[in-house]
Amino acid sequence: MEWAEAIRKAVAYIESHITEDITMYEVAKHINISPFYFHKGFSILCGYSIAEYIRNRRMSLAGGEWITSDITVMELAIKYGYDSPDSFTKAFTRFHGHTPLTVRRDKTMIKTFAPLKLTISLKGGSIMEYRIVKKEGFSVLGVSKMFCYENAKQELPLFWQEHYTSGKGEEVCGMFGINIDLQMGNETFEYLIADVYNPSKDIPDGFVVKTIPAFTWAVFPCRGALPHSLQDVNTKIFSEWLPALQEYEFAAGYCVEMYDTPNKYPNGTKDDNYYTEIWLPVKKK
Repeated sequence: MEWAEAIRKAVAYIESHITEDITMYEVAKHINISPFYFHKGFSILCGYSIAEYIRNRRMSLAGGEWITSDITVMELAIKYGYDSPDSFTKAFTRFHGHTPLTVRRDKTMIKTFAPLKLTISLKGGSIMEYRIVKKEGFSVLGVSKMFCYENAKQELPLFWQEHYTSGKGEEVCGMFGINIDLQMGNETFEYLIADVYNPSKDIPDGFVVKTIPAFTWAVFPCRGALPHSLQDVNTKIFSEWLPALQEYEFAAGYCVEMYDTPNKYPNGTKDDNYYTEIWLPVKKK
């Protein structure tokens, strides 16, 4: 249960420093997990990012203080890390649905966001498929773009959409979706839409060749329509597989999604039998 305990410690750290200028990277450092995997695991298990959690908790606490004291907007803005009363008021209004003035004057209802209590349960008899495979290094040809962890969930699907609408899908079908964060601690990561590289062909303009190093990989099969099949397996990886894992740990800042050829299936990527895989590099503890 080491990984699950790390998440609990992260939540406790956030709560005890909620009015300070904390970031996902500081939290990850405190619990000794790379931001690369911490951000992914927290988002999958909890349903929102670290930054969203911090913002929601701050607005919840600010709302409580606003209706139970004579504190000013300026004082609240400073306390909860906003640059100005205007920026705080905008954030307050987005969260609570009313401006601070309206809430105090009309005694309108405000919203609360309770501290997170993470419970990870391992169900007896649950079966999760995976295999450990040693793979040689291989090269891929693809399109590359940098993403911030905070906005990646919204922006990555748009990147795939842009890839196909621009005609680049004729050069690279998209056998792989590859996350790369070599330092495992950056604010951004590189993402590739890629195919296996054929060195006998020229590299088209706007494309790059990357070599994925040799690793021992934990390979997880996913069966079913996208994106739900991938989402379900990702959730199980972080809620079931990792907490129970004793022999291995993450080895590097890579995550590979392998997509089967969609035209093999009657309904393409939405087919109930569509096949994908998630590869995570691991090493023995």
